[in-house]
This record gives sequence, structure tokens and C-alpha cells, in this order.
Amino acid sequence: TLTPNSWQSSDVALKVPQGCFSILTWPLCLVMEPTVVSTSTEAPDEFDRNAPRICGVCGDKATGFHFNAMTCEGCKGFFRRSMKRKAAFTCPFNGSCTITKDNRRHCQACRLKRCVDIGMMKEFILTDEEVQRKKDLIQRRKDEEAQREADREARRPRLTDEQSHVITTLVEAHHKTFDDSYSDFCRFRPPVRDGPVTRSASRAASLHSLSDASSDSFSHSPESLDAKMNFNNLLMMYQEQGSSPDSSEEEASSYSMLPHLADLVSYSIQKVIGFSKMIPGFRYLTAEDQIALLKSSAIEVIMLRSNQSFNLEDMSWSCGAPDFKYQISDVTKAGHTLELLEPLVKFQVGLKKLNLHEEEHVLLMAICLLSPDRPGVQDHARIEALQDRLSETLQAYIRLHHPGGRLLYAKMIQKLADLRSLNEEHSKQYRSLSFQPEHSMQLTPLVLEVFGSEVS
Repeated sequence: TLTPNSWQSSDVALKVPQGCFSILTWPLCLVMEPTVVSTSTEAPDEFDRNAPRICGVCGDKATGFHFNAMTCEGCKGFFRRSMKRKAAFTCPFNGSCTITKDNRRHCQACRLKRCVDIGMMKEFILTDEEVQRKKDLIQRRKDEEAQREADREARRPRLTDEQSHVITTLVEAHHKTFDDSYSDFCRFRPPVRDGPVTRSASRAASLHSLSDASSDSFSHSPESLDAKMNFNNLLMMYQEQGSSPDSSEEEASSYSMLPHLADLVSYSIQKVIGFSKMIPGFRYLTAEDQIALLKSSAIEVIMLRSNQSFNLEDMSWSCGAPDFKYQISDVTKAGHTLELLEPLVKFQVGLKKLNLHEEEHVLLMAICLLSPDRPGVQDHARIEALQDRLSETLQAYIRLHHPGGRLLYAKMIQKLADLRSLNEEHSKQYRSLSFQPEHSMQLTPLVLEVFGSEVS
């Protein structure tokens, strides 16, 4: 409980922290001695913040230090008005009224006396000119803060209208050419997974089981030491196993998944062609350049698109129905070996771990497709200009939506370099497969057209 004597001491008044100013009174400190405190402050350091704040005049809930004393808003206003009017009140009783929250208006004389007794000082009341200067200062600071916010907004990364249009167009193109229900897969030649277990399929099963058993190694980083150790140990195991003289004949007769996967790749090529036609600027390229770009990048774009169905938990591609869940061993039954599949799985894991937004994914596919250094390309400058525009859009999107992802763009571009190596290995394995008539006849005309002839 506060007593009048506890607030009358000048020592107490000087203990109020310098620099804690009220909205209406602190500018007066500019023209007073440095040790003079403001009229409205928060509690001093010695004040117990957990204790209830009580007005020293009437006992109501206090709102802070006003004119050098802890008071409520009502008594603060009463003291200010009384001092400005130089009011002279007279107590109708004996001058010793007890002031409470309920009766504080009954005796103004005793209320004012109480204000003075607890240490309220008229010197802390601002003049009209000082009040106006205070208001002007507050307004100036608000204006300055508004200007700083406007400057920050102006410097904040943003997409241009053209970049927003490009992203919207590519996302729509992807939605039109990628059916995430995979309903068309039932029209392919059916997958056949039975038959003799080949050496490649056995190795692929080992790769799958090893990846599955050590899934923790993939839960952190695709480039982690554990992941590299698993794959390297597996490859060493394959080298130690060697190969039997009739292993090639055994595998050549057991490509049971080749018809189905050939239909899947042919279908995917059609969707990539449809996607490319909607990339801004692609249609304006010559027919020769369009064909050259599609032939040389189709498998890379397919690998990028397939990441949407790739499952980190079991290293498979899940495309709806159980029949269309593809394990690594399924791909070996289509004639591909682990020289392709091992780096392909690493690529899919690494890309999945980037957690790309759909907008970033479609931009990466478009950048991949519009590469001016593809074989057979003639108008390098025009294609490079289109790719640069897409790259700038991707970087702008990353700055806007991944403020902390400064390395994300570099990681995405590295994925394009990884795709080039996968493309080369795929081409080598495809040529080996297509040179065997009993296998090439299982391929579709579109697959033969895209992968079967080199682009000059």
C-alpha cells in the first residue's frame, strides 16, 4: 500500500529511470536539467512488476507514473486540468476526506491535496506549445517509419508481370500433360513381372533391399556418406560375383517388362511434346530446332517428371494401381542395367530432397528442354535467350519464396548436369537394346524415332 510520505521524498523522484517518457510530457525534459524525469513512465527498476499497480490518489487501477507519481488515468487528468486552471478548491468538511475510486469526485480539494501529497508536480505538465511539438514529433516519426517501410517494400523481391505469366503458363501446361491419376496406364501392354530371375534383376533386388534396409541414410541428404557407401559396396559385390558365360543369353530372353515400359516411355514422350509446345517462345523456333531439342532432351524431361511419382520410402515409382508400382528390378526386366539405374536412383533421391515447389519443378523442366547446346540446334542465340529468361524467372521465384535458399538454384542447375550423364548412359544402353531385332520390335515407332537415330 502506498503512503503519501513514501512519494514525497525527492530521492524517490530522482530514482525514476531517465529516458522513460510519457506520450504527453517527455519533451519538457529537453528544456530541463538532465536528471529531471518525465511525467508518465513505466514502473522504475525497483518496482515489482508482479504487484498490482494502484493509484496513489484514489486506489483505482494505475496505468503508470504520471507527473512523477503512480496514478490512474482519471487522477492524471484531474491534476492536469486543476493545475492549468489554477483552480482553488475548498473542502466542505474538515480537509481530511478519504479519497476512493467511488467518491473521488465528491471533494476536489482533498483529491488535489492527495495528488500533491504523493508527489505529483505541476512542473511536469506540458504547455500547449509543448504538446503540439510532441504531436508533431510523433507524426514525423510515423511518417519516417512509413517511408522506411515503403523503401523496404520497394527493395523486396518480386516477380514481374511477364515472369508471373510464364510461371502460370508452365504450371497450366504441366497440369494438362501430366495425369497424376495415371488412368491411361491401363491402355499399355500389361506389365509382366514373372519369368526367370536374371542376374540384373537379382542385383536390382539387392539394391532395393539395401536401400530399404538403410532408409535412414536417405532421410538426411542424398549425398550423405552412408548413401555413397551403400551404393559403392553394392557395386563392389557385383564385381566380385562376376558373370557366367550364358548370362547375356539368359537376360536377353527375359525382358518381360520391355513392352509395357516401352509403351510408358512412348506415352511420356507424347506428354513432353505437348508440354514443350506450351513453353513461351518454343513454337516460334524452327521445326528443325524443335525436333533437335525434343530428341536430345526427352529422356531427361521424363526423368524430371517421374520424380513426382518417386517414393523415397521404398525407392520405387508409384503410379496409381499396384500393377503400376515400378521397382528397380522391373526396369532391369526392360533391358536396362544398374550402370543406369544406380545413378538414376541417386538423382531421384537428391531431387526429391530439394522439396521443390511445383513452379520450380516446371521451370526446371523448361530450362532443361531449352538448352542451346543440344546436338543439331541451329539458332543457338534465340534458344539461349529463351533459356536465360526462364533462368531469371526461376531465380526471382526462389528469392521471393525461399529467402534462405541461396544455394537452391545452384543445386537445381547441378541436377541438369547429372541428367546429361544419365542421358548418355541411357543412349548407350538403348543402342545396345535396339541392335537386337527381337527386342527392338517390342518398341514403339515413337520410341524408335526419338531414341533410334542420332541427331546430326
